[in-house]
Formats: sequence, C-alpha cells, structure tokens
Amino acid sequence: MIEVNHVVKEFDGFRALNEVDLHVGKGNVYGLVGPNGAGKSTIIRHLTGVYKQDAGEIFINKEPVFENAAVKEKIAYIPDEMFYFLQADTMEMMRYYRGIYSKFDEKMFYRMQEFFPSINVKRNIRNLSKGMQKQVAFWLAICMKPEIMILDEPVDGLDPVMRRQIWNILLAEVEENGMTVVVSSHNLRELEDVCDHVGIMNKGKVIIERSLSDLQDNIFKIQVACFGGIPHLPDNFKILHMSNTGRVHTLIVRGDKDAAVHAILEEKGDKTIVDVLPLTLEEIFIYEMGGVDYEVKEILF
Repeated sequence: MIEVNHVVKEFDGFRALNEVDLHVGKGNVYGLVGPNGAGKSTIIRHLTGVYKQDAGEIFINKEPVFENAAVKEKIAYIPDEMFYFLQADTMEMMRYYRGIYSKFDEKMFYRMQEFFPSINVKRNIRNLSKGMQKQVAFWLAICMKPEIMILDEPVDGLDPVMRRQIWNILLAEVEENGMTVVVSSHNLRELEDVCDHVGIMNKGKVIIERSLSDLQDNIFKIQVACFGGIPHLPDNFKILHMSNTGRVHTLIVRGDKDAAVHAILEEKGDKTIVDVLPLTLEEIFIYEMGGVDYEVKEILF
C-alpha cells in the first residue's frame, strides 16, 4: 500500500533522508522507531504530502501523494503537536472535518462521544489540556474513516486507561475495515502490543524493516545449565551476547531455535538443562541494533 523507494531530502545542505526505503502493506500496523533526529518526522511529512522529496519515489496505492488531493483524503494524520483554529471548539472542528472529508461519519462522531466523556465539546480546544487535545484529534480522525492513519507519538500525554482505549479503537478499525496504521514512537513496550511490522531509522535511513514474528523467531535467549564450561554453537549461529552465573550460561542467539538446542545437547550431553526464553521487543532491538551506534542503543533502553 505504501512504497517509499530511495527517497532523499536535504535542508540547507543537511541530508535528513538518505536513500530511505520503506514498505507498508494494507492492514499493517507499522511501528517506526529510532533516535531523535533519525528522520522519522521528516519521512512522515513526506507520506502525508507535506514535503516533496528531492529524489526517489513515494506511492500510496501506486499513486504519488504530493499534491494529490484524492490520495490525501484517504489519510488521517495526528502529529505530536496539535493544531486547531484559534476559537474553535470540538463541534466546530467536527463541522470543518465534515466539510473537507467526504467520508466523514457524523453519526459515528456522536456514537463515539461516550468514549471521550471528559471532553467539553463547547469549550475552546486550545484551552483543553494536551491530553484532551489528543483525544479530540483521535475522535475526529477516526470518524474520517481513513484508509491510512499516520501517528507521531500518538498517545503521549494520555493516561493509561485512555491510551488503552485509543489503541482498542484503532485496532478495531484495522480488524473490521482493513485500515493501515503507521506509528512513530519511542515506546517500544507499547509498540510490541500493537504492531505487526517495525522499521528502525537511523541517520536518515531505514536500517532494519521486519515483521515482529520474523524478529521473534530469529533471535532468542538460551539458558544452559551444564558442566565443562561455555557451550559452543556452530559458525552458522551468531551469538550477540553471552554471560554466566556459576554453571548457568545465558546466550542471546540469532538463528534456528531447535537447531541451537540440538547442537548444545549434542555437545554437552543429555544431563544438560537447556531453556529457551522469549525476548521482549525492546530486548530484540537492543541486541539487533546494539552495534550500530550509541544513539540507537540509548533510545532502545
């Protein structure tokens, strides 16, 4: 659905995007992560048609997005910093959205009011708290019935109950209507619960792009209790980290789980205790990206 091929963008000689490639399938929930200054917000502004790339291609449903009103109407974008008209309340913004977006569902807007009980719809939105402004943004955006929802730090400033409610609403739209979601966030624990694909950006590039299932199948933790020192694995496995406490050795391994266990038992014997443990998404990225540079490691802790 979304194709970004070799996109370059420079600002005053600084290359903010450096040959970016990014691919998001229809109905995916795609998490975009990386350190500050990696280029996440810049690529998002290209996906929403705010910026035009200096080189490369960006397609949504095989159509260019820049200055393409028909494509933009299918996209809802919630930035980290909200913008509303100076004197507008929620009802006035609803009428504005209704006039701009042909698929805006006014009946859905009123049905969903019960999910946002703290919002005074007659109060100037700019006088609401940041968290309440975010709620209004989600409320309006979901009623646009978008094909693509693009989010930049979407639940920052929301309390835990409202965060969960927002995600439940978004994931219901993904499940029922095939909505595609691209979300930029530093919160890997939250992304683990909602995303099925992840891309990591660093220094203007997407340096890794995989499905979560691929990541979780390919990298794992093995704990081995054995005599005779550190267990060894064949050269086709990559050991990303190793530590030990007494006779218990812990290895972070990239490769095939069953083959790794078989190799350890074959070397150490049947009396060896081998336990394969799952890694969190945060741990996976720490070990996958730990060698890239300090900033990537820091953002993933």
